[in-house]
Amino acid sequence: MTTSTNGKVALVTGASRSVGKGIALALGSDGWTVYVTARGTVGADGPLDRTAAEITERGGHGIAVQCDHADDQQIVDLFARIAEEQSGRLDLLVNNVWANPAGYAGFADPFWKRPIDDWDSLIGIGLRAHYVASVEAAKLMVPRGSGVIGNISSFGTRGYLHSVLYGMSKAGLDKMAADMAVELKGTGVTALSFWLGLIRNERMEASGIESFEGFSLAEAETPEFVGQVITALANDPEVNARSGHTLITAETAVEYGITDANGKQPASHRSAFGGGPLF
Repeated sequence: MTTSTNGKVALVTGASRSVGKGIALALGSDGWTVYVTARGTVGADGPLDRTAAEITERGGHGIAVQCDHADDQQIVDLFARIAEEQSGRLDLLVNNVWANPAGYAGFADPFWKRPIDDWDSLIGIGLRAHYVASVEAAKLMVPRGSGVIGNISSFGTRGYLHSVLYGMSKAGLDKMAADMAVELKGTGVTALSFWLGLIRNERMEASGIESFEGFSLAEAETPEFVGQVITALANDPEVNARSGHTLITAETAVEYGITDANGKQPASHRSAFGGGPLF
């Protein structure tokens, strides 16, 4: 068994780029052992290998695992590997893996003009795979009496964003965290969901655009900003008091005194999506 400097173990799904990579790197900077997954081949210096290597360079321990999250058995096998290599320890699961429907620009079309198999990516990967991973994570966390299961969700729960199925998947994640918290009560395990703002990731920066969906790219959150917020929550001994909640990363960052890499405090999009309370 290889351990990190702080002894804590995380799994971040879909971590070859963007939000997943940013979360994994932030955990690595905090000394965690971080398992990272993607569908791509491992061992050929691909994107996931580079994520794992950078985690290790930052003082953590990165472990890249090829996993197709559309296959339940591959998810089960992934957790069996973590259990074996880490003596049953898992402190954090971040459900981030996501698959866009055929042709990302297809989001511009109304639902009746889109193929039915959009369901397989947006619900099959975007919701079912997270449920399967959460089941397997709970099997490791509950006996130890601690752990955090976190879902990367979206303001698409609150207002229309991208497509009907996109909103359905994100609303499902928030409800999943809320209801899992009910059944996890008293176990010490925490279930959370996160609403991120616009993310200034590799794809956005390469596009040359200045705004997206009405939000300024210059004011967007970086993937590592999201990672710092989740790391702070996972390290917080009082995190279980939040179990079942949906948290806005920009607002939670203020609570923990976290700013983005440029020193700015990203703004919450709560008011832009109607305001009001969350789950």
